[in-house]
Amino acid sequence: CNFSMKLAPEYEKAASILSSHDPPVILAKIDANDEANETLADEFDIRAFPTLKILRNGGKNIQEYKGPHEADRIVAYMKKQVAPASVEIKSVEDAASLIGENKILIVGIFQQFSGEEFDNFTALAENLRFDYKFGCTLDAKLLPKGGSSVDRPTVRLIKPFDELFVDFQFVEDASLPIVTLFDKDPSNHPFVIKFFNSPNAKAMLFLNFTGDHVDSFKSKFHDIALHNKGKGISFLIADVEASQGPLEYFGFKDDLVPLLFILKNDGQKYLKPNLEPEHIAPWLKQYTGGNLKPFIKSEPIPETNNEPVKVVVAESLHDMVFNSGKNVLLEFYAPWCGLCKKLAPILEEVAVSFENDTDVLIAKLDATENDIPSDNFEESTNILSIASNYRRRYLYGGFYLTTLASLHNLFAVGRK
Repeated sequence: CNFSMKLAPEYEKAASILSSHDPPVILAKIDANDEANETLADEFDIRAFPTLKILRNGGKNIQEYKGPHEADRIVAYMKKQVAPASVEIKSVEDAASLIGENKILIVGIFQQFSGEEFDNFTALAENLRFDYKFGCTLDAKLLPKGGSSVDRPTVRLIKPFDELFVDFQFVEDASLPIVTLFDKDPSNHPFVIKFFNSPNAKAMLFLNFTGDHVDSFKSKFHDIALHNKGKGISFLIADVEASQGPLEYFGFKDDLVPLLFILKNDGQKYLKPNLEPEHIAPWLKQYTGGNLKPFIKSEPIPETNNEPVKVVVAESLHDMVFNSGKNVLLEFYAPWCGLCKKLAPILEEVAVSFENDTDVLIAKLDATENDIPSDNFEESTNILSIASNYRRRYLYGGFYLTTLASLHNLFAVGRK
């Protein structure tokens, strides 16, 4: 996996530095492709690579690592994780220091550091310490924003944008700007991470920040975001130069920019390439009204498809697989995947052995170039076996189906 190979040297460097930290922070690694680690990979629900998890209290508390992948930033991130989850604010200077270090600060204001409310706040701080900085105080007057008179336990969110502070509001929603900015400024990166982790639909406007009409794009997009606040859509403006990672991940080229892209939680995508500022409002209105057709990324349907292993693309998936009336064995692969390369000649042998059976289709689909409908497949699917009556589907991770016999046995079960 290219992503794992890219992370490896950074991870090793961070591990070396953190091993001498007091207390030591141990970075470990597991080869989830090794059959001996299959049980462990299942236990930790490993579905993609690389996956990083943070274990506390002897493994009793397990959380996803949501930090950066560069060595120095891994070190800084992990040092924060071994510090107290919530810092006591005893002075105006303490508050100013905490706010100065963090764009978002969540403060618990209490009459005493005990009781159910304080215990719940402490547990919340521990669970969300990856996402936010927490403080606690006995005196609201020490805080620069919000009311100074608090007569009951209060959670106050202090932030540098919009209304500047919020009491009694959902932290996740309130902690994102109305429009998140994805540029080269590292201080904006935590908001970008929160944006992509949000449960909302995501509207992303990719621009060349040195191009024409940038201010007009930003202004009109901000107006639309304000109009749709609280309606389940999060908004982000991205500098195309700084956001090549997401563009590459979604399979978009620079020639589509200015590009407005909406991603729903069910995986459906909506695309408006090469738009002008005045296109933003009417296109978003079409989306919220349910009048847009989802975009499906697909390679062209091959003009010839005569090899034993047939090529399936997104546009031909339903015709060749679901509506073909055949017993189908379909592999989802990535060209860079070592396991997929190992499986390729075995799949070819299976296809040759069934070549004269007109009721059988052995096929492959490049999952990096074709969108796969999420209602038909699980995220971790590598192999699909489907009976001709469509009543029986078998989904497999595919990591251990690396022998001719294992694939034959799989397909035999799928046809019964």
